[in-house]
Amino acid sequence: MHDREKSDGPEVPAKLPNKAQGGAAEAAEGRGPAKGTAAGETRSGPSAGQSALSGLGRVRRVARMDKDARFTALLHHVDLDRLRAAYWALEPKAAPGVDGVTWHDYGQDLEANLRDLHARVHRGAYRARPSRRVYIPKPDGRQRPLGIAALEDKILQRAVVEVLNAIYETDFLGFSYGFRPGRSPHQALDALAAGIVGKKVNWVLDADFRDYFSSLDHRWLERFVEHRIADRRVLRLIQKWLAAGVVEKGSWTAFEEGVPQGASVSPLLANVYLHYVFDLWAQQWRTRHAHGDVVIVRFADDYVVGFEHRDDAERFWADLRDRLAGFSLELNAEKTRLIEFGRFAAERRKARGLGKPETFRFLGFTHACGKTRKSGRFKLKRITDSKRLRAKLRALKGESERRRHLPIPEQGHWLASVLRGHYNYYAVPGNIEALRAFRRQVTRYWLRALRRRSQRTTVNWQRMSRLADRWLPHVRITHPWPEPRFDARTQGRSPVR
Repeated sequence: MHDREKSDGPEVPAKLPNKAQGGAAEAAEGRGPAKGTAAGETRSGPSAGQSALSGLGRVRRVARMDKDARFTALLHHVDLDRLRAAYWALEPKAAPGVDGVTWHDYGQDLEANLRDLHARVHRGAYRARPSRRVYIPKPDGRQRPLGIAALEDKILQRAVVEVLNAIYETDFLGFSYGFRPGRSPHQALDALAAGIVGKKVNWVLDADFRDYFSSLDHRWLERFVEHRIADRRVLRLIQKWLAAGVVEKGSWTAFEEGVPQGASVSPLLANVYLHYVFDLWAQQWRTRHAHGDVVIVRFADDYVVGFEHRDDAERFWADLRDRLAGFSLELNAEKTRLIEFGRFAAERRKARGLGKPETFRFLGFTHACGKTRKSGRFKLKRITDSKRLRAKLRALKGESERRRHLPIPEQGHWLASVLRGHYNYYAVPGNIEALRAFRRQVTRYWLRALRRRSQRTTVNWQRMSRLADRWLPHVRITHPWPEPRFDARTQGRSPVR
């Protein structure tokens, strides 16, 4: 059942860089829990109930010290305090599941409901409800299926995930960022920028899995989880969630493979699957087979791999296809490509009579090769992804039309919150022109909406400029340069410094 040769191959040290990896972005990540995680260390005993959220210190220590340890007693950590904290951590306005119970409904008699849930879980009487299928639009125009779990399932899943994170956060590798406590998309972007600028990256493999969340093999997933989890009660809970299925238009469908996007437990299970299928294998490959620098950054099922040598990139690509085929995964042929990229890409392509280096998208930004104005040195340009920008503007245009009859101050407050949210993510160095263009377009849509309030409109551009200056925040860069921020965050924790 735990034959390592059939799952992850011989494990390699999780932070071990290859011979050309000194200071590489993905090797520089510390392996301990990031600040801000909910599970710290506290004393045990009768008085520990008040600090139950941090009662997993011993589990974490054992997981960190013994990479082969299998945990046989974990469910007792899912106590009332942890369930209560999971409830308060949920989004109150989130859509209900198949049972129609909302966050406020459940909270009407919260303590009695949590005690009942706790009792059913620990005596084995808990039954998972199917998820409710909904669809949301993707930037490319397609529909993304989501599975909305029942509120009680969300609470239990969130509590169990917190317990399991105490183990898996000591196992996951440094270049894995997606849906992990204390990690964010901007940390992944910083790591990628530091790797491309600081290492000898000449080729980039921009890869994407085909329907990743709906393709996970349940048998392999259960085997991967059992590498570390031996508590049969926790394993049974995971099996119940995988077997719960989905309800769409009143019809129930079983989940033969995959995990529902939208469930609290799905990101962790997806990370566990890729940890054994991709992360450990990729770390081992660059240590044993790469002839030059290799930079890896993964955020959930989206990842970028940079190479010094083209032959390394092509061999990695071919070996990766074979590796994924054994675990019911495949690359999206339309979105996966190898491009020439880096500090010498423009010069070398010009010498061959080719155009500018190609770009690639990662976490909402288009990455391009650029130069500094004064010295002409290589600079990694990061610009707002045009597909995401167009999708956001389309949604904003429609919402502006729906809100056009509201008082202008109310509209101004709403648009200001939209712009602040946009700036908080996209206001990175070098992206200021895209931010200004976004603000200008928001102003145009607002003007158009106000003019449609009445045929006797008095809103002209002069008045619109005054409204925009009053209500819409001006553009400013809120993020520092990625390399210094990455160095500051990893200082003293890199195994190669």
